[in-house]
Amino acid sequence: MNKRKRWYIAQTYSGHENSVKNDLLRRIESMGMTDYIFDVIVPEETVIEKRADGTEREKIKQIYPGYVFVQMIDTDDSWFVVRNTPRVTGFLGSTGGGTKPVPLDDLEMDEILYKIGAKSKPTYEHLIGKEVEILDGPYEEQVGVVRAVDADRGIITVELDFFGRATPTDVDLDNIKEI
Repeated sequence: MNKRKRWYIAQTYSGHENSVKNDLLRRIESMGMTDYIFDVIVPEETVIEKRADGTEREKIKQIYPGYVFVQMIDTDDSWFVVRNTPRVTGFLGSTGGGTKPVPLDDLEMDEILYKIGAKSKPTYEHLIGKEVEILDGPYEEQVGVVRAVDADRGIITVELDFFGRATPTDVDLDNIKEI
C-alpha cells in the first residue's frame, strides 16, 4: 500500500465536473475519509470571450473537461469512495477490472497547480547576491555570485571568476547549491 499523498485523475461525464467535486467532498466527510482523501480540484481558467456585438465577457472555462483531480493516499477504501461517486466513470491510467490508477507525476501536477493559481512558482529571488556552487557540467565545482534569476526558464546568471575577471554565465537552477 502506498502511504504517500499523490494526485490522481478521475474521469467524469463532461459538464459534470463541479457536481462530481461537490459530491465527492460530501462523501469524503460522511464516510470518514479525510485522512486518505485530501483535496479535489477542477482546473479552471478565466477567458475573455468576444460577442458578435463587439462586447467582451469573462467566462470560466474548464481546462480539462471531463476530469477531476483528486489528491489521496491510494487505499482500497479511498479508491472505492472516488470510483463509486455518481458520474465518475473511472480513473485515468486504470485499465478497469479493479486495477489501481496510476498517479500523476509531481512535476506535471505542479505545472497544473501553477496554471490555476493554487500554488505559486518559486522565484529564487532570495539567491541574488549569494554565493553558489555549480554541481555539474563544464563549470563543475566553480563558485560564483548570483546576479539574476529567470525562474520561468529555470536559469540563473552566476558571475564566475575567469582569469581575474567576473564573467556572467547562465546555469540551470537544478545544477547549483547555495553555499
